Amino acid sequence: MGIRFLKISVVYFIIGVGLGMFMSITHHFEYAPSHAHINLLGWASFALAGLIYHLFPALAEKLLGKLHFWLTNIGLPIMMISLIVLESGNASVQPLVAIGASIMSLGILCFVLNVLINLHNTNK
Repeated sequence: MGIRFLKISVVYFIIGVGLGMFMSITHHFEYAPSHAHINLLGWASFALAGLIYHLFPALAEKLLGKLHFWLTNIGLPIMMISLIVLESGNASVQPLVAIGASIMSLGILCFVLNVLINLHNTNK
């Protein structure tokens, strides 16, 4: 699971960089919130989660780890695509942004609970 998170994170990294380049070239800076979320949630958070799951593989085997993976990988694309459409001027997708963000937040909550409940100090 750690390696999967790391591989997905670099996909979000190139998407975030590409969106940043697009904004710079076209001067369409209204996409800055999407650019920031893609880089923070997709690149940085997924990379950090991947490193944690790689260092502590037992966490990845837990149901909470699996839920974290699937909920965030379903919620983030829904949220980001909807947010880009919303920033383009189509307010009708606002509920989809909220749905994607809620799914993403549930995934993050699974990660937090997984770490707090299942990560133990093995250096006793």
